[in-house]
Amino acid sequence: MEAIKNGWLFFQNQILAMKWLNELIGNGLSAIGIDISKRLGGSLQFFLYDTIKIFVLLSILIFVISYIQSYFPPERTKRILGNFHGIKANMLSALLGTITPFCSCSSIPLFIGFTSAGLPIGVTFSFLISSPLVDLGSLILLMSIFGGKVALAYVMVGLILAVVGGTIIEKLKLEDYVEDFIKGANRIDIDAPELTKKERCIYAKEQVMATVKKVFLYVLIGVGIGALIHNWIPQSIIQSILGANNPFSVILATLVGVPMYADIFGTLPIAEALYAKGVGLGTILSFMMGVTALSLPSMIMLRKAVKPKLLGVFFAIVTAGIIIIGYSFNALQMFFN
Repeated sequence: MEAIKNGWLFFQNQILAMKWLNELIGNGLSAIGIDISKRLGGSLQFFLYDTIKIFVLLSILIFVISYIQSYFPPERTKRILGNFHGIKANMLSALLGTITPFCSCSSIPLFIGFTSAGLPIGVTFSFLISSPLVDLGSLILLMSIFGGKVALAYVMVGLILAVVGGTIIEKLKLEDYVEDFIKGANRIDIDAPELTKKERCIYAKEQVMATVKKVFLYVLIGVGIGALIHNWIPQSIIQSILGANNPFSVILATLVGVPMYADIFGTLPIAEALYAKGVGLGTILSFMMGVTALSLPSMIMLRKAVKPKLLGVFFAIVTAGIIIIGYSFNALQMFFN
């Protein structure tokens, strides 16, 4: 049992978290005369380490996820979802969202396609919530920062939020609040050609290049903000705003995330820095969820597909769910501490 525990710790610290890379960069900076104990040197170490770590893990994970995803093109996914009904369909839709490594804006075209194909609106919203919020890549990257238990808990509550949110929207019978051009779209079901292993690898490689290109700037901005928080903003200030003593910290973190646009990979460096400053897990996760699921650009895009009432219901359900999750995580963290 001790050997298994040590093996897991090695995997988490040296493979996922790449702590050896942090030490290597620190030694390299020290060798050229940069004092990493100072703010500037520490910021540079944080920036280089997090940037390299995220892009290495991101590239590997997106390749694996995209290879798996190549077996589930949109037309096949529609047919699979069409065979299920009720909460089972919502659960399957949320799970399928985990193999689509998309930000919220990239998920909306698939949401539109599923809706125009005649899938129940609750099922399509379960996918829309799950896809940017939870994916296999986020599980691995969260493990590299918070450990396996927190990462698994995040994925579980994200899936629950997607299933519950989609189910509520289904029960409210809001089909009439989808824009007419989507409901009236021609439904064409074209079988996707079967790909060879080589073609799947080429597809996965292309997805890696496209994803890295898309998130490159946001990751750099996120790492830069993380370095700023980690090395320049005093812990007392962070604690006063987002600490346990502020009863509105979760609500504030959720709302602060809304105007931002990034996927989970861009929020991780900020989350890592906030965690190091002692901010509660629930507050951090609420911020990440607010950015990934409720970003203003995605709400603007979604408004093109649904009418204001449905958009407002979706926003209210997801926001309430994120806030409940945040306070629950903070309460559990305080209980176990």
